[in-house]
Amino acid sequence: QVQLVESGGGLVQSGGSLRLSCAASGRNVSDHGMGWFRQVRGQERDFVAAISWTGGFTRYADSVKGRFTISRDNAKNAVYLQMNSLKPEDTAIYYCAANSGTETSSLLRSYDYWGRGTLVTVSS
Repeated sequence: QVQLVESGGGLVQSGGSLRLSCAASGRNVSDHGMGWFRQVRGQERDFVAAISWTGGFTRYADSVKGRFTISRDNAKNAVYLQMNSLKPEDTAIYYCAANSGTETSSLLRSYDYWGRGTLVTVSS
């Protein structure tokens, strides 16, 4: 089993930055692809970014390309999401997830383990 705990969310003004962290425990996730998703209440959970097990490959939703950066530190069993130039439409609960495979995926069904999420609120 893998437990994922997100942190780093909060309230930020439009144009600001936040760095989300995802700490994994229970099992080493260094051989898993990892991803970040986000969800607004009443809407579907959407893909944000993914990273392969080595960190060599990344994938982003078009809406965050050039603003968000996903990274990982396998020695610390952690994944990060650096979010810059935040917009009010980035407001959501952000979830970290561990892929059943080693590569990147934008598909919800590819992910076996999920954190409980951290709330990001961007004010205008």
